[in-house]
Amino acid sequence: MTTRHIRILGTRGVPAAHGGFETFAEYLAPYLAERGWQVTVYCQEDGTGPVFEDEWRGVRRVCMPVATGGAAGTIVFDWKSTLHAASEKGLVLTLGYNTAIFCALYRLRGLKNIINMDGVEWRRQKWGKVAKTWLWLNDWGGCLLGNHLVADHPEIKKHLATRVSQSKITMIPYGSDRVDDADAGLIEPYGLESGAYAILIARAEPENSILEVVRAWSRKPRGCKLVVLGKYEPDHAYQRAVKEAASDEVVFPGAIYDKAMVQALRFHARFYVHGHQVGGTNPSLVEALGAGNAVLAHDNPYNRWVAGDGGVYFRDEDGCAQQIETLLGDAAQLAQLQAASWARHAVEFTWEKVLGDYEKLLLGWA
Repeated sequence: MTTRHIRILGTRGVPAAHGGFETFAEYLAPYLAERGWQVTVYCQEDGTGPVFEDEWRGVRRVCMPVATGGAAGTIVFDWKSTLHAASEKGLVLTLGYNTAIFCALYRLRGLKNIINMDGVEWRRQKWGKVAKTWLWLNDWGGCLLGNHLVADHPEIKKHLATRVSQSKITMIPYGSDRVDDADAGLIEPYGLESGAYAILIARAEPENSILEVVRAWSRKPRGCKLVVLGKYEPDHAYQRAVKEAASDEVVFPGAIYDKAMVQALRFHARFYVHGHQVGGTNPSLVEALGAGNAVLAHDNPYNRWVAGDGGVYFRDEDGCAQQIETLLGDAAQLAQLQAASWARHAVEFTWEKVLGDYEKLLLGWA
């Protein structure tokens, strides 16, 4: 039997300590290794020194020290990883297109490269003109240089189909575990009780509607807390505005990265608030469905496809305030939404389905 080789690039590495792509790689890499694939994941290390290798759960980790920080450091890491990956045989899976122009090297070497095209990053409000131009060029670069593309949402597939043939695109969403229980003791240090708060987990950026949600919540006493996870700095204008708009019932515990803690906070919430206005299948929203959360989400095609009947939706601050009122006062509707979230998750977003779909795609190119 021929050993199938695959190299996974585009994340900071495994095990996951950062965003959605890292978590996905943490699940996919061992899954493939257990099925006989020889899997390599490139990992970014802070500092200087030579490239080194180790093993994690049957997965080969190639660790690249990078002294540069921030976005520039990520570009350096991606270039070093691409050079290394292009010198070996086998299939390449690139997660994200932020440096897709580097994938020209795989074409020159005759290597097959599948790219998960993520969201339409260049449309995000947070980027300046230079960053948007770079992302737009790499969006096109990924479409043209990748042998095949993965879209994580039907709307992303529609976007990509304006640039390449639909036959070049496979839609596979993000996955998450189903959570049936979580230690309620973990939320007690934050002064929280199970079912007595709602939760919002998002980067503190305007396109995530956090200011509108906080204003809507703070219009009147709710008898229920809103927990807003994330970093809020006083010298950041938008983040400062969010905190200034908050009533005493809005709690800011900071950025929490401990998985068990976040899982407990999500599981014991009365409902989950998702204000994202752009993007594909958002990992945090999928995780909310897996935890059986009723969802209050910004009304757009991205969120409606993911949450489906597990959500109620708002367009603006007034609509958000109305939905908060309903969710806090209608226990029957809340229970119905919770059941619908678990049902939606079971159909589309289990790791078993998502990872199986990825392996099926990869086998066609290996």
